[in-house]
Amino acid sequence: MKTIEQIYQELDTLFAENKLEKVEPFLISCLEQAKEEQAYGIYISVGNEMIGFYRSVSWFEKAFNISEDVLLLMEEMQLEDTEHFATTLLNVATAYRAAGRTAESYQYYMRALMIYEKKLPADDYRFAGLYNNMSILLEQMGENEKAALFLEKAIAIVSKRGDSRMEYATSLTNLALIYFKLDKASEAEHKLDEAISVFKENGENTDPHFSAALAGMGEAWYRQGRLSKALEAYEQSLAEVEKHFGKNDSYALLCGNCAAVAKQLGDHEKAAFYEKQQQVINGAIS
Repeated sequence: MKTIEQIYQELDTLFAENKLEKVEPFLISCLEQAKEEQAYGIYISVGNEMIGFYRSVSWFEKAFNISEDVLLLMEEMQLEDTEHFATTLLNVATAYRAAGRTAESYQYYMRALMIYEKKLPADDYRFAGLYNNMSILLEQMGENEKAALFLEKAIAIVSKRGDSRMEYATSLTNLALIYFKLDKASEAEHKLDEAISVFKENGENTDPHFSAALAGMGEAWYRQGRLSKALEAYEQSLAEVEKHFGKNDSYALLCGNCAAVAKQLGDHEKAAFYEKQQQVINGAIS
């Protein structure tokens, strides 16, 4: 039987080599071997990996099936009051959230939260991940006030960790975008200013999430009628998206924003350029 470290290493290799078609057979074989040898700790760990993988490729029914299997095993092992069980619940909740099944997702997140509150100190880093995920779900449910509160809790935790600067900046960006929905434009702009400052700490070696902060700042400038600044921020965001992800659907959407702002500025040549870029990329994606 492979150790869990060996399994993770082989799994990382499959992802690094983009051999996604081999991931499921590999995980299933590890799961079956763990079951045969009654290596239940490895079984649970592999099961959690399968939940995450199935979620990432949108095979949701498979994710739900293995979720039920792993949770049942952990309950049989009387682990249902442990932080490990809560972490599995978080993983399951995220799969349901990705599938659009918000009610089930919320129930699993709340169950995880209750266990964390019993077992972990209030500033434990694992709370930040849970709060972030709950914020995303609540925003999807239209509960923007509650989403902002959970994100503020996550930020309070990650802000104290020197090794979580990019996560801190990303959370500030997400909070700013929620503030926009709550018509708190001034607060949103302040959060984005801070996020951009943190993202720039590593110079040219920027984080992939930097583009979202720049796009948010573009929206802030646009809302204030400062069109030249808005266009500048959107164009900087374009460059970041292309650097990290290539000319994807987000790039196309930003091209549309750039075209709209350029048109309002009277720069019809630039507007036409970005409109053409958007059309070409959307055509390639579809």
